[in-house]
Amino acid sequence: MRIDAHQHFWTLSRGDYPWPNESVAPIFRDFGPDDLAPLLAAAGIDRTILVQATDTVEETGFLLDLAAGADFVAGVVGWVDLTAPDAMATIDRLRADPALKGLRPMLQNIGATDWILQDAAAPALAHMEATGLRFDALIQPRHLPVIDTLAGRYPGLPIVIDHIAKPVMGGGAAPDAAWLEGIGRLAARANVWCKLSGMVTEAGPEWTDADLAPFAAHVLDAFGAGRVMFGSDWPVLTLASDYATWAQTADRLIAELPAPEQAEVRGGTAARFYGID
Repeated sequence: MRIDAHQHFWTLSRGDYPWPNESVAPIFRDFGPDDLAPLLAAAGIDRTILVQATDTVEETGFLLDLAAGADFVAGVVGWVDLTAPDAMATIDRLRADPALKGLRPMLQNIGATDWILQDAAAPALAHMEATGLRFDALIQPRHLPVIDTLAGRYPGLPIVIDHIAKPVMGGGAAPDAAWLEGIGRLAARANVWCKLSGMVTEAGPEWTDADLAPFAAHVLDAFGAGRVMFGSDWPVLTLASDYATWAQTADRLIAELPAPEQAEVRGGTAARFYGID
């Protein structure tokens, strides 16, 4: 089974999306299951994980409703204000739907790098750990030490790094020392995993395989194929590529791995992490 571990849908008229906006005109429109289904079929992708795109509980409910009507969606990663006094009650209400697999605070959009470590978030994080929810980490390299601390505080909380933490990429840029070290430290935590996703949009429309290869190689070397999963970040992906091209590129980036390890990246890892049958 091949799994896309990271994709989005949105309906802009719902009114709670500050992004996308006019600054990303090609994706400033609605995207839903009917748009993605033929792309999945063409690429041989069987299931997906649908990930939140804005910081409202209402959007999470919207995504759960979409998942109920889209056979290929295997799970949803939603959003809850983890610092709210009623966070645990909200989490319990949402996880009554078995499609909810995890939560994603939008850490990249928060100015305070250590926001997630504040005392106010601790009860909700402990509740996520206790109830088997996963934590998707939408981060930048500045957050790598923070997620290391988080993983140490909650060793039973499965954490996955989205988009390899969005290092500076493209134009021949090599991985910098801080990112290399930060990824290595996180990989030493048994409860931290990583998505091979979001790379082409970070590298820019002129990206090449050579721009991506050293970053992918470091992630695979650090985490091992058993903790790395393919994701498209569609439709954001389309700012720099198309679905088929990225799927083929990801296959090339893992082509030197033994066949069983390639199968892990393509689907096995995501199935274990998110609890997909």
